Amino acid sequence: MNRHHQLSLPLIFPLKRFVAAAVLVSFLSLFGLSSFASAAAEELPAPPQLEAPSAILMDAGTGQVLYQLNADEARPPASMAKMMSEYLVSMAVKQGKLNWDDKVTIGENAAKQIGSRILLAQGDQHTIRDLYIALAVYSANDATVQLAEEVAGSEEEFAKLMNQTAVELGMTNSHFINSTGLDRADMPEKYQPTSIDGETTMSARDAAILGYRIVKDDPEFLETSKLQEHKFRERDKTPMKNWNWMLGTNKDNPTLRKFAYEGVDGLKTGHTSRAGQNFTGTALRNGTRLIAVVMGVGGKTEDGKRFLETAKLFDYGFKSFEKKTIVEAKASVPEYETLKVKKGKATSVPVVTATDLTVLVPKGAVVEPVVQEVKPVEDPLVAPIAQGDKVGTVTYKYKDPSTQEEKTITIDLIASEEVSKGSWWRLLLRAIGNFFSSLFQGIVDLF
Repeated sequence: MNRHHQLSLPLIFPLKRFVAAAVLVSFLSLFGLSSFASAAAEELPAPPQLEAPSAILMDAGTGQVLYQLNADEARPPASMAKMMSEYLVSMAVKQGKLNWDDKVTIGENAAKQIGSRILLAQGDQHTIRDLYIALAVYSANDATVQLAEEVAGSEEEFAKLMNQTAVELGMTNSHFINSTGLDRADMPEKYQPTSIDGETTMSARDAAILGYRIVKDDPEFLETSKLQEHKFRERDKTPMKNWNWMLGTNKDNPTLRKFAYEGVDGLKTGHTSRAGQNFTGTALRNGTRLIAVVMGVGGKTEDGKRFLETAKLFDYGFKSFEKKTIVEAKASVPEYETLKVKKGKATSVPVVTATDLTVLVPKGAVVEPVVQEVKPVEDPLVAPIAQGDKVGTVTYKYKDPSTQEEKTITIDLIASEEVSKGSWWRLLLRAIGNFFSSLFQGIVDLF
């Protein structure tokens, strides 16, 4: 082989690969598959890199967890504990135990509070609503304590109610000793709890669960938590400023613009030297509401770092996930298209799902639910059955694509057709037919 051939031979193989690639691209373009090829190469979104020891991101519609970091670690929540106080005060109003317009007299415990407060003096009178706004917007410790005493008679009894409610809501890593989240040493000595040990702690997951319950059970709270400022007394020179700098409306505030995040309208900040910088936030965009929690963020309050870390979580949720319906409403369940019926014109009724099953999934991820159980309300069903009646439930099992945890969810099954009650003559003939059918089968089985 001459020198010319020795030099040119290695070039043949790259040339062949180039030609093959060109043909493949042309083929994909011809059939409209170029976008498929690029999508297939695209990786699932990477989780955020947070400068926080504990955090969680949750879908406020379903409670689905999209991201978690040491989410079950019990930590001092500081004023984030006031979310429970807000929840209990609102529930007391809904139950008729309190009225928003009730005027209450400020007691000694409230007047002696330190930290964030609106300088309530013992003997002052204010409405439940005014104190509640001071709690929600300015995180006022004095207003919070007075509301706690109005609900439960004393702050210590209120703390017991907080702990009881935490258990009921499924908050497994929370413990409350007061209504404010202040450390025991910062409480007036006379009013420190004697029947509750320890300090107040809460996990990021529990904070998200509490935020989820507030949004579900008390959505009106967001009308208060999104207030940028509020003047507590007419004579006050300056209004109370909301500690939540992430409020979307702060985009027009030159000082807070860099922290403002579109769609944020709650929920609660918290800070002490022991707790660090904490925040439970919620944001609504394009019909999807998320709840994000960061705990123990370092730095000073004025740095606003907790809000910057929360923004990373919201960005991850809104940009990297999409809603996907994995079970359609009014769809039949394979192998369970009908359920048995007795005393009806028909012996079975076709059934379909009452609602759809929609989850947030990372863009590009696939979720395949599997039927775990179908359970009729009674077996067999008894006619008459009207179209749309609930006749049972179906439980699906699927793997959460973001946490890889096995999940189950149950939705109702409804009748897609009516089954009227059979006449006595029809039922008699059916019974006779069934008798002879079983008799014949018994004879067959003998042989």
